[in-house]
Amino acid sequence: MKVVILAGGLGTRISEESYLKPKPMITIGEQPILWHIMKYYFAFGFDEFVICCGYKGHMIKEYFADYYLHRSDVTFDFSDENRMVIHNNIAEPWKVTLVDTGLNTQTGGRIRQIQKYVEKEPFMLTYGDGVSNVDLHALLDCHQSLGTFVTLTAIQPGGRFGVLDLNEDGTMVTGFREKAKEDGGWINGGFMVMQPEIFDYLMDDPKCILETGPMQRLAQENKLGLYKHHDFWQCMDTQRDRGRLEQLWASGQAPWKAWEGEQ
Repeated sequence: MKVVILAGGLGTRISEESYLKPKPMITIGEQPILWHIMKYYFAFGFDEFVICCGYKGHMIKEYFADYYLHRSDVTFDFSDENRMVIHNNIAEPWKVTLVDTGLNTQTGGRIRQIQKYVEKEPFMLTYGDGVSNVDLHALLDCHQSLGTFVTLTAIQPGGRFGVLDLNEDGTMVTGFREKAKEDGGWINGGFMVMQPEIFDYLMDDPKCILETGPMQRLAQENKLGLYKHHDFWQCMDTQRDRGRLEQLWASGQAPWKAWEGEQ
């Protein structure tokens, strides 16, 4: 199953760094948060990624173009026809497709553009600016048991996010109020599973926003399920958020680190 990552936004709330690089390339422990997200999915066995690029997307492409070289020990022998010798490869066996989905394209429009890369198979979807210790296998099991077109991970962080309206048994989303005033309810934490039917809900329009029209329609049709996550989740909207993630990583207590080494 492929993992689609939305990595094209401007990151205006963390503009101290995002004016120099795309938000997913802002580092935590010397590695881009995008790398942390991909490493987390890889720890659960997901190794194919489709990254929706936009703002300064060339920097993401350049990062992966040099990824193998930067992650390996290498000898350049200029006395022997400029021969390059790779001594050991510690790069992950990922397959990464980078798609330029436009500078100002909204989330739904970006997803619509990568349809040909996921074809007619279910896929994972997440945002390129947040980490969590959500159980991805349990999320997938939940999605399959609900039989919905989309299942999202719901969290309760408190603060500045929109909320979800749930049915009586808490297994389905009945309303989606993105960026509404926080009332203590569950919010969309990303980490979603989607059936290919989602493309029927997305307009071929760069202004299409996944979190409004398409999600509202799915909720009204009882095709938007949720998986409740009660543990760690953190987005990186501000420098304060980044500072918290840096502190967790430096302490060796990063909850999203589900892999060995590289601490």
